[in-house]
Amino acid sequence: MHKTRNDLAANARKSVSALLNARVADLIDLQLALKHAHWNVKGPNFIALHELFDEMVDSYDAHVDDMAERITALGGTAMGSVQAVEKATSLDPFPGDLFDGMKMVEALAERTAALAKSVRKGIDETDEAGDADAADILTALSRQLDKNLWFLEAHLQKG
Repeated sequence: MHKTRNDLAANARKSVSALLNARVADLIDLQLALKHAHWNVKGPNFIALHELFDEMVDSYDAHVDDMAERITALGGTAMGSVQAVEKATSLDPFPGDLFDGMKMVEALAERTAALAKSVRKGIDETDEAGDADAADILTALSRQLDKNLWFLEAHLQKG
C-alpha cells in the first residue's frame, strides 16, 4: 500500500483495494469475452448481437476506471494487465470455439450473472469496511450488470 492521507483505516483500505482489484479482473475478463463474442458471433441475429456486445463492452469502461481509481486513491495498486486479470478472475473461461449467437448469449449471461452476484456481495463488504464510496461505485456497476443481464436474457426468453 502506498502512503495516503485518506482517513479510512489501513486494514479497510487494504481489504477494499483487494476486493475492488478482484472485481476489476472479473469485469475486464467479461469485457474481453464480450469483445471475443462481438468479433466471432454467427447466425441470423448477427448484426443485433454484434452491436449489442460492443455496446456492453463500452458500458463497462467507466466502471473499470472508477474501481481502479478508487484502488489507487486508497493507496493500493490497480491490477489491470492481461496477466493480472488472467490470474485473478473468478469467471469461467469463455469458450473459444463458440460461434452460435444464442449460445454466446447464454454463456455471456452466465458470466454476467456470476459477476453481478460477486458485486452485490462486495457492496455489503465495502459498506461493512466503512467505505461508502467503494460501495457506491459497486452499486452503480451492479445496476449496469443487471441491465445488461436483462438485455442478454431477453434474447433467450420466448414471448
